[in-house]
Amino acid sequence: MGGAVVDTGDCGVKAPDGGWGWAVLFGCFVITGFSYAFPKAVSVFFKELIREFGVGYSDTAWISSILLAMLYGTGPICSILVNRFGCRPVMMVGGLFASLGMILASFATNIMHIYICIGVITGLGLALNFQPSLIMLNRYFSEKRPLANGLAAAGSPVALCCLSPLGQVLQYNYGWRGGFLILGGILLNCCACGALMRPLTAPKKTSEVEEKEKETKPKPKPKLLDFTVFRDCGFLIYTVAAAIMVLGLFVPPVFVVSYAKELGNEDTKSSLLLTILGFVDMFARPTCGIIAGLKWVRPRCVYLLSFAMIFNGTTDLIGSMSKDYPSLVVFCIFFGISYGMVGALQFEVLMAIVGTEKFSSAIGLVLLVEAFAVLLGPPGAGLLLDFTKNYMFVFLLAGCEVFLSALVLAICNMLFIKRKPEQPDPPAKMEMAIIDTEMEELNKAPKNEQDSRGDENGKKQAVEQEAMAKSDDKIVEEPERIGEDSIELENTSKNVTEPNGVVVEPESSL
Repeated sequence: MGGAVVDTGDCGVKAPDGGWGWAVLFGCFVITGFSYAFPKAVSVFFKELIREFGVGYSDTAWISSILLAMLYGTGPICSILVNRFGCRPVMMVGGLFASLGMILASFATNIMHIYICIGVITGLGLALNFQPSLIMLNRYFSEKRPLANGLAAAGSPVALCCLSPLGQVLQYNYGWRGGFLILGGILLNCCACGALMRPLTAPKKTSEVEEKEKETKPKPKPKLLDFTVFRDCGFLIYTVAAAIMVLGLFVPPVFVVSYAKELGNEDTKSSLLLTILGFVDMFARPTCGIIAGLKWVRPRCVYLLSFAMIFNGTTDLIGSMSKDYPSLVVFCIFFGISYGMVGALQFEVLMAIVGTEKFSSAIGLVLLVEAFAVLLGPPGAGLLLDFTKNYMFVFLLAGCEVFLSALVLAICNMLFIKRKPEQPDPPAKMEMAIIDTEMEELNKAPKNEQDSRGDENGKKQAVEQEAMAKSDDKIVEEPERIGEDSIELENTSKNVTEPNGVVVEPESSL
C-alpha cells in the first residue's frame, strides 16, 4: 500500500513541519479526543447501567477498563497492520469498528454485552485510529514536534468538555440506549480523520539512479515489529515507569463524578466537574508542549515528565481529603493541569528515546505492557471502593501509584542513562558542512590549477631542474629541503603574468 513505505521510516523524506502536516495534526487532535475522552464520558452512564442491570461499581468500572485495555493491549497488532498496509486504511477500518461497537451496545440486554460491544469492539476501533495517528504526526513534524504533540493531546480535554455534558443530555432525553446509538454515529468521524492521513512520498528518481540503487544495495524488507527496542535501557525504564503510572492515572477522572453524586450533588452539577477538568487540561497541554520545545528544556524532557507525574500524584493525595463540592472543583483544576502535562509529554519522551524509525514498533510494545496495568487499575479501585465505601482510599491509592512511577523514571535515568554529548543544531550542522566544503574547494584549487598546467610545462620544468642541479653556483639543495612542503613547490612553480599580458615563468625570468 502507499503508506507502507512511509510507516517503516525508510523512505528518507524530511519531515515538512507544516503544510499538509497541519491537516494531519487536526485528524490526530480529533482521534486523541475520542480515544481518551470516551472511557471517561461513558462513566456518565454508569449510574443508569447499575440500575438497569443490578450490578456494582466494580462491574461498571470494567467497561472503561476493558476499553482502555483494548486501546493499549492491541498496540503490537496495530504496529504490524500499519507497517504492512499503512496508516490511512487501518484508521478507516478502525472508525467503522468504533462506531459499530457503540451501535450494538444500544441493544444490550446484560452487562456482558456492554463489555463485548463497548469494551472490545469500540476499544479495538479506537486503537486502530489512535496509534496510526501518532505515527503520522511523528512523520510530519520534527523541529515542531513538542508543540504538535501538545496540540494533538489537547484533543482529549476538548472532547471531554463536549462529550461529558453531551452524554448527560443524551441520557436525560433518550436514555442510555439512545445515547449509545447517537455516540456511535459520532464515532464515524474517525473515518474522515483517517482519510486525512496522506502518506509522505519520496521525490521521484530517474531510471538510471533507480537502476544503480538496485545494483548496489538491495532494498531490505521492513520489519513488521521491531523487538530490538528492548535493548535500549532508556526504553525499558520508560516502559516500567509508564506501566506503574497508568495503574492510577485514569482512576480519578472515572470516579470523580460518582464521588460528587455520593456527596449529595445533582447529576448535572456532578458531571460539570469533568468539564472543569477538561477545560483546564485543554490549555495545559499546548502550554506544556511549548515549554518542552524550548532549546534548554527539550533535551531534559524526561525530567519534566517526572515532575508532571509527581505533581499529578500529589494532587491525588491531597484531593483524597475533599469533603464538599468546592474542594472537588479545586482538585479538578490542579488535576487538569498535571494530567495535561503528562498527556503532552508521554509520547514526546518516547519519540525522543527511540527515534522516528523505531517509533511505530516501540509505541505498540509500550501500549501492550501498559494494557495489563490499565486492565487492573479502575476495577481494582472499584473493588477497594466496594470494600471500604470511602472514596478517600481510592484517590490515595491512585496518588501513590503515580508518585512511585515518577520516582522510578527520574532516579533510574540519573543512575543508568549516560548523557550523550550535545549534538549541534541542524542550522549549525549546515553551517559547518558549508565551511568544510569551502575549505575543501580552496585546498583543491591550487592542485587543480597545477594539474592543468602540468602537461604544458612538465617537460620544460624537468629540463630546468636538471640544469639547476648541474650548476653548483646557482642553487645548492640542503638536506632539510628534501621534504619541502608540496604547497611551497606549487607556489614557486606558478607562472607570473606581466602587465603586457605575456606569461613568464619564475625560473625563466632570472
